[in-house]
Amino acid sequence: MNIDLHCHSTFSDGLLTPDEVARLAHRKGVDVWALTDHDELGGLALARATAQEIGLKFIDGVEISITWANKTIHILGLHLNPNHQPLLDGLAFTRSGRERRAHQIAAALAAVGIPGAYDGALNYVGNIDLIGRAHFARYIVELGICSDVKEVFTRYLVEGKPGYVPHAWGALEDAVGWIRGAGGVAVVAHPGRYHFDLVQEHAFIDQFIQVGGEGIEVITSAHSPAEWKYYEGLAKKYQLKGSRGSDYHGPGESDAELGALPPLPASLTPVWQDWF
Repeated sequence: MNIDLHCHSTFSDGLLTPDEVARLAHRKGVDVWALTDHDELGGLALARATAQEIGLKFIDGVEISITWANKTIHILGLHLNPNHQPLLDGLAFTRSGRERRAHQIAAALAAVGIPGAYDGALNYVGNIDLIGRAHFARYIVELGICSDVKEVFTRYLVEGKPGYVPHAWGALEDAVGWIRGAGGVAVVAHPGRYHFDLVQEHAFIDQFIQVGGEGIEVITSAHSPAEWKYYEGLAKKYQLKGSRGSDYHGPGESDAELGALPPLPASLTPVWQDWF
């Protein structure tokens, strides 16, 4: 089966509505699909209804931002109950600092000659509670300062660049606790993006497992083929279940189309093993 367990809609920083993403996944040959918007469950009902209508197996999901060792880390929650109140409350808390951070990003960009970025970013926001760097990036592309979103991040919005503003998210144990409380499985999203050294990597994975984490994203668009192999080995080393997801955000902004990545290595236990 073609399984894609990581993508985004307009309810966070994606370009397509949940029903549009569902129909696209179906056209691309995806058999099992999860919508995993950042810190938000609001798009799941429409995604689920559309998936049922077109015969696409749907998995309720979310991508939760946490802070660990001064790094922003993303934890996927998969196959969960989207009506679990502690999860809803935890995500509301997580979202609460995004607008304040957005104003800080706008001020930082204004200081390097890009005024009006907050209002410009709002033109790309579907959910004001989830305004984030991708919305600013799209506005900067609109201005013609950069050719695409990837260039904006490289020049302005990653750590050490003039528009980067760190955010203190929740704790790892809280995010995993909300996911497990909702009956879901916690999975480390795109681990290759965090640039851990070996000591940090061991410490993070060890804590992740201690608090109840079960999986790691191995096949994802953020990883190179060499990293697919590396994280296959890491999953086996720590006896973590493997996951696969495109991290699709929309046309022209994603490194992989929905369902287009290689299958999960047969040597791994899939995170979806007991779901159907």
